[in-house]
Amino acid sequence: MKGKKTDTIEDVIGHQFSAYYKIAIEKFFQFAMSVDCVILGYHENGIKLLVIERGAEPHLGKMALPGDLVYPNEDVNSSAVRVLKDLTGIRNVDMIQTKCYGKVDRHPIGRVATIGFYALINVDKYRPLANSWADNVYWVDVKDLPELAFDHRSIVDDALETLRERVRHQPLGFHLLPMKFTLGEMQALYEAVLDEKFDKANFRKRILSMGLLKDLNELQSDVPHRPGRLFSFDEEAYKRLLAKGFSFGL
Repeated sequence: MKGKKTDTIEDVIGHQFSAYYKIAIEKFFQFAMSVDCVILGYHENGIKLLVIERGAEPHLGKMALPGDLVYPNEDVNSSAVRVLKDLTGIRNVDMIQTKCYGKVDRHPIGRVATIGFYALINVDKYRPLANSWADNVYWVDVKDLPELAFDHRSIVDDALETLRERVRHQPLGFHLLPMKFTLGEMQALYEAVLDEKFDKANFRKRILSMGLLKDLNELQSDVPHRPGRLFSFDEEAYKRLLAKGFSFGL
């Protein structure tokens, strides 16, 4: 009569691993990931936010960021590009990740963590159009935001904070200005992005001392006020300064 087989330590570990794996599948893999896009634009001396009107539950009819679930076969960066294009028609926008939002109850249907992305674009170069399950798309002023679905207001606030920190240390935003611009137009842009006022003389002195602008020896034309002197951003000078350890610092 053969004796009863005794489990080896390898067998025990194997059983424990199988039990753990089963629990992992049942408990931990019931989890979704999404992306939400904070698209900011500079227009009429103010910062605007692109929002959609949701045409689907949950939060049907509410304003929200362009966002959706990540497909199982795509990474989050590719997903953000796809979602923005699918819902608003906007493409070819370089977006930057901000934070991950993972409160247990942030989505009413189930556990969904989301990755925030943001971009600052020239409003005049894009024509957003509602697509897919977005019923409408709007530009709204960041100083007068409507109630947003989910935790999207927090995502917007964090994106603005990240943008403002970058703007203080890098010469961002020149793509939002005309090719030829005045120092007044540049100051208005930075005041809008940073949501603060600068002393005119100090701002101009600081900017000109950096050596990033090229004086075009031209004045504005066809303006109802005293024409301002025109400048352009000298990208080559900026690259040379960076190589020497230049720090923007506004």
